[in-house]
Amino acid sequence: MPIALYSRLFGTGTGRGIASMVIGMASFVVNDTMIKLASESAPLGQLIVVRNGMSLLLILALIWFSGEIRQLRRAANRAVLARSTFDIAATFLYLLALFHMPIGNIMAINMATPLAITAAAALLLKSPVGWRRWSAVTIGFAGILLIVQPRAEGFNAYALLAVASVVFIVARDLSTRNIDQSIPSLVVTLTNAMFILLSGLVLSVFQGWVEMSWQTMALLAGAGFFLVFGYLLIVDAFRHGDLIAVGPFRYTGLVWALLSGYLIWGDIPNPLAQAGIAIVVASGLYVLHRERIRARDEKLATASLPK
Repeated sequence: MPIALYSRLFGTGTGRGIASMVIGMASFVVNDTMIKLASESAPLGQLIVVRNGMSLLLILALIWFSGEIRQLRRAANRAVLARSTFDIAATFLYLLALFHMPIGNIMAINMATPLAITAAAALLLKSPVGWRRWSAVTIGFAGILLIVQPRAEGFNAYALLAVASVVFIVARDLSTRNIDQSIPSLVVTLTNAMFILLSGLVLSVFQGWVEMSWQTMALLAGAGFFLVFGYLLIVDAFRHGDLIAVGPFRYTGLVWALLSGYLIWGDIPNPLAQAGIAIVVASGLYVLHRERIRARDEKLATASLPK
């Protein structure tokens, strides 16, 4: 959608940020849905190479038209490379889980990322986290156990891979703090896509390649487009909207995922998983609520200081 038309529809403030977040999460779910469908006819390594190859072409075109082609040399930045390395593990673990479990369940586990980031920031970065947020994090992780169901009849071992992917997503997001803000987001995205493509090539050497139908190619082309589109929209969301106001709308991704799982595969989470999903979402929203209060208090304290 042309930028001018998008701005006319959604404005430039928090309203636009919320719209971009909702549409961006829908784009990620469409990407997941398409690549999950494509996984029925091709191995993982091949799927990643084809999808990310198409994504790379799109990202390069965007870099060219944005006039940031000279910034490509900054892709070799150490912090960018570290982030891309973490993203390789996060992507492969997530896709392996996605191919073998309901899309709504894996999205619900992925929605625990804000809780895990809060815990990691407290333990590793010594960020102040009060008992309320620690309680929400603990309850949220209990919700994940209800979704994973390690001792229940509905247990899917691949759910553990989904949990492991969250660990690497947290490492990736925390490492992003070390990236120079002058490095364009498109360059960081390009580096990620390149690293994952190369990893897919290595994996495909062991898995081999199969002939793909035009339907599978179309699914992968669509997946690549919606993946890049989703990344751009999430960046737009946080650039145009207040972080605290926009953040909770990340959970709309769960609604899209549950809808996709039901309409395409007929998946309906069992009662335990439904309870776990509700707990994870409620805990995440509460953590965001406490973060809003903390940010407000810090702002008031700063404003009250003598000038």
